[in-house]
Amino acid sequence: MPKNRKLHTVLSATVLSLVMLALAACTTPAVTEAEVEAESESRPVVVATFSVLADIASVIAGEHIDVRSITKVGAEIHGYEPTPGDIRQGVQADLLIDNGWGLEAWFDQFTADLDVPIVTLTDGLDPIDIASDAYAGKPNPHAWMSPKNVQHFAEVLAAEFTKLAPEHAADFQSNAQAYIAQLEQVQTELVSAIESIPPQHRTLITCEGAFSYLARDAGLAEVFIWPVNAEQQVTPQRLAAIIDTVNGTNVPAVFCESTVSERPMLQVVSATDARFGGTLYVDSLSLADGPVPTYLDLITHDVDLIVAALAGEGS
Repeated sequence: MPKNRKLHTVLSATVLSLVMLALAACTTPAVTEAEVEAESESRPVVVATFSVLADIASVIAGEHIDVRSITKVGAEIHGYEPTPGDIRQGVQADLLIDNGWGLEAWFDQFTADLDVPIVTLTDGLDPIDIASDAYAGKPNPHAWMSPKNVQHFAEVLAAEFTKLAPEHAADFQSNAQAYIAQLEQVQTELVSAIESIPPQHRTLITCEGAFSYLARDAGLAEVFIWPVNAEQQVTPQRLAAIIDTVNGTNVPAVFCESTVSERPMLQVVSATDARFGGTLYVDSLSLADGPVPTYLDLITHDVDLIVAALAGEGS
C-alpha cells in the first residue's frame, strides 16, 4: 500500500473514532436523565388517608418511597367522600396506610374493590374509649396526638417499608430511630411545659374530643363539646354543660380545631370569662408556608398554644 494512502486510512480511522467519542459524550447526559427518571418512577407508591400520616410516613421513607395523601390539606377526615381521582390513586398504590379505630368512616368502602395491602397504624396500641354521647365505648381515634403512639407508628412503618424495598432496610430503620428520638424529646418538653401551668388551670377545653392522648401524656383534664367531628349537632344542653365547666374551673382559655367551625366555642367565650386561646391542629397539616407543615410542627404548635393560653399569657 502506498505510504500516503496508508496514512490517509489511519487518519480516517482516527477521525471516525473521535467522532464516535464525541457523539457518545453528547448523548451521555440524556441517558443519565432518563435513567434517573426511570428510577424515580420505579419507587414504590404508598398512599396514606390524610396529610398527618403521609408526613410521618415520608420521614421514615426518605427518598426511597413515593408517599402520597388521599385527602388534601385542610380536609375534614372523618366524613370525607373519596373522589374518582382518589380511587385511581388507590389502584396505583403498593401499600395503603390508615389510622383505624373508626377515624376514616369511608375507608372500608374505599378499599372494597382494591387489591392493595393495608397497614393500620393503631393496631397493637391500647385505645382510650370515648366516655359519653353517641360514641360512648368506641375508641377515640386520634392516636397520633400522642408522641408516644407515633413512636409505634414509626416502628410499624419501618417494618412495612422494608417489605416493599428491602434493599433500603438500613435507611428505613435509621430514619425511624432518628424520628423516635425527636418524638421522645417532644414528649419530654410537653410534660415540662405543662408543669408551668397552675394546677387549677390544667383543663383543656376544645370543640372536638381530639386530645385524649395528648391530655393523658401531659397530665391534663379534657373537656369537649362533641367527641368527634362526625357529630355535627351542638345541642343547647351540651353548650350549657361546657359553660358550667368553664365557670366552675375558672380556666382562662378555650380552643377549637382548624377543620371545624369555632362558632360554638365563641358562644362559650361570650358566656364566660374565658378567652379564645387559639386554633389547634389535629386532623390536617397546613400548607408548606403555614404554621404546621409537618407533624412535629403540629404537636409543638399545639403544645405551645395550650401552655401559653392556660398559663394566662397573651390576650
